[in-house]
Amino acid sequence: MLRLRAICPFSWRVFNFRLLSSESLISQMSKCTDEEQIFDLIEKNKAILSEKQVGCAFSILWQFQKQTVSLSKNVKGIRDHPQFLTLHNLTTAKMEFMNDDTLVNVLYITQQFGVEVHDPLVEALVTEAWRRLERFDINVLSKFSSCLANQHLYFSPLMGEIANIVNKNLETIQDLRSLSVLMVSISSLISQHFQEQLVNKTELLFDTIDSSQVNIARRIVQFLRNIKYTYYPLLERCNKVFLSNVNHLDLDSISKILSLYHSLQFHSFEFILMAKKRLTEMIPLFNHPASFAKLFVALGPMAGPEEKKQLKSTILLMSEELTSQQVLAVMGAMEEMESRNSCLIKKIASILHKHLDNYKPIELLKITQALIFLRFQSKELFAKLREVLLSYLKVSVMPTEISILVCALSMLPSPHLDEARISQIEAVLPQCDLNELNGFATYVLRCVQYDHMYLDNTTGKQLKLLQKLDHYGHQRLQKCNSLNLLWEELKSLKGDWFPDTLLEETVATLQRLMDEINYINVAGIASFISRTNYLSTSLLDRIASVVVQQIEKIHPFAILAVILPFSILNYDPPQKDEFFGTCIQHLNSYLSILDPLMLVFLGFSLATLEYFPEDLQKAIFNIKFLAKLDSQLELLRSSLNLRIQFRLMELNRAVCLECPEYQIPWFHDRFCQQQYNKDTTSMNGAQQQIYQMLAEILGGINFVKASVLTPYYYTIDFECILDKRKKPLPYGSHNITLEKLPKMYSESNTQITGSRLPPGAEKIALEFLDSRAFCRNIPHLKGKSAMKKRHLEILGYRVIQIPHFEWNSMARSTKDARMDYLREQIFGEGKS
Repeated sequence: MLRLRAICPFSWRVFNFRLLSSESLISQMSKCTDEEQIFDLIEKNKAILSEKQVGCAFSILWQFQKQTVSLSKNVKGIRDHPQFLTLHNLTTAKMEFMNDDTLVNVLYITQQFGVEVHDPLVEALVTEAWRRLERFDINVLSKFSSCLANQHLYFSPLMGEIANIVNKNLETIQDLRSLSVLMVSISSLISQHFQEQLVNKTELLFDTIDSSQVNIARRIVQFLRNIKYTYYPLLERCNKVFLSNVNHLDLDSISKILSLYHSLQFHSFEFILMAKKRLTEMIPLFNHPASFAKLFVALGPMAGPEEKKQLKSTILLMSEELTSQQVLAVMGAMEEMESRNSCLIKKIASILHKHLDNYKPIELLKITQALIFLRFQSKELFAKLREVLLSYLKVSVMPTEISILVCALSMLPSPHLDEARISQIEAVLPQCDLNELNGFATYVLRCVQYDHMYLDNTTGKQLKLLQKLDHYGHQRLQKCNSLNLLWEELKSLKGDWFPDTLLEETVATLQRLMDEINYINVAGIASFISRTNYLSTSLLDRIASVVVQQIEKIHPFAILAVILPFSILNYDPPQKDEFFGTCIQHLNSYLSILDPLMLVFLGFSLATLEYFPEDLQKAIFNIKFLAKLDSQLELLRSSLNLRIQFRLMELNRAVCLECPEYQIPWFHDRFCQQQYNKDTTSMNGAQQQIYQMLAEILGGINFVKASVLTPYYYTIDFECILDKRKKPLPYGSHNITLEKLPKMYSESNTQITGSRLPPGAEKIALEFLDSRAFCRNIPHLKGKSAMKKRHLEILGYRVIQIPHFEWNSMARSTKDARMDYLREQIFGEGKS
């Protein structure tokens, strides 16, 4: 070393000078208090700045930027500064000498300062990073992947290489922070097997992070959302992180978490309650339109009446300052809030009108759906909306986009399309999946229903299009060879076309692929069957078998979905007791933490199947649980709120009637009376026929009651009473109908001229059952109708159920045949 210094004294002095000056300049940068001081240093030293100093300058500028209140304004000021251009040029010249961490950090910061994706500097940085990709450590790789994600390069070959590197090195990765970033970045192009590997690795590493790592937990939930996998064990663990940090979460974090949970259909009552409290506290803190709009969207759907009133009045005042995206988000929240504030709806709609030309097709569909749901009427707005949708449609070539546009057009007044647009739809049909075909079919059906003026001409073309849709739908199902791919297309299907046209073929396809049903997809397939009302015993038997064999891998949160089709369709699999017993046992340790809504639905579903696990009933019917449920009901939209209350009432009734030993009180009188007073049900044609014939058979109108209210508030179509010799007994002049509310009696409210039933007499309940009481494909009684029959029998009735297919059959096409049928049902005899 001494010899080297003697030979090259000048070089050593230069090197030593550069080293010292480098340290000195970096030290000076670190002492700067604003951007101008940094830029002054750059201007004075631009001739000697090293790659290390350039990287340091970027880092300190970004630190200043993060502390700035007016972010967007300050970004522009820095980006347009002459010395930022100097940094830009120096980076281009020196990036080759930068270390990996500095290189990627500079790329990240240039993006934060809004440097365009196609700027030569950004392109050069990405190219240089790509060249070094294989040598990046996990931290640098994760940051680089997020830079690519910021450029929307999710499907690029470069992101594919990053995914491959992660796959090769997954076993050695121990940093969950970096891995979570990578998981989100590569989620769009990885296989299902790789997805499962990442989920397993995340579970293994989760305990290596502390409970304050909100960003890591949020990225994990985002990854699950991206791959459409509601994996409860990880979601629960992430939820605990959010709950323990809820007081430190800002508006952006809470909004993001709520949005992710909504997409995954993951319900955490505790988080929603705490988020509501936290967001409510923020209402006075935001007076800027952008922030308040985000608060409105996050808090509005779960706010109480007073908070909603405050949110609506404030957003109305700020509405003119909202951007196109903010007003779109506000409209979506108003739809979720079921808003009926006509002044606010009109104002938001007028602002949307101004921005219609700027929205994408999917956004136009959301606008259309919201306007229809909120019952907004405006010829001018709908005319403009139709014009914009048609302009998109004329140039669109993607099946998904065309389906979205046609779906939106079908909701508008005068939904008919011209011949060119019909031809455009026909041209893309071979490329369409079931969702897209369903969207087109919905359009055709709405057209046919909407305007009978076109029956002779346009409807002929529409029906021809409908036939083609049927053809391509059947063809797609017959060619399908993957259950998981099929499920992706089935899970969000809505409307009349699919169940009427393709349901049978779909069930046949599911039966063909049912060996692929496993613990991962079993809940999804069960949910689909629940929606269809189609009884396939082979599919349900397969579901039961998978659950029994793989119960340890199935999360208790998924048990409701698994049980539901058996409950709805009133079906017991061969291993009935083992299947239901296994499900109930699997739930027991989770009863205290399951969502209150889920517990109510579970209790009711099991009750229809005649299962009343005592631990579950005790978990539901106690003051603490019911108070918790009440507080949760306040967060729900009115339609779901009412549905939950009905299910709790029905469960309460079932337990009182079928398990009196549990000594659970009946506490739904007031609720039932309120609903009974709202009921405006009237007899349909078949019920009126039966009523008249019963009066004729029994000896007069005073021998039969219509619309009878029983104890525990069952309504039965008709009631009559036979004495011990099977002779009809008359009622008094009063006839209980749905027009007036009777008081509840401890005994039956049926009274015979003010006295009790004579010894040996029997009450008969006659029920006309329409198609809703039966499975879609076979005349098999569904769960709720079977339970009602069971309960009426407990209440002392002999129950006669008159199925619509028997009443309307050819064998009973005459009045005499129907009279004989009723006599046989009531008296056990034919024509008398």
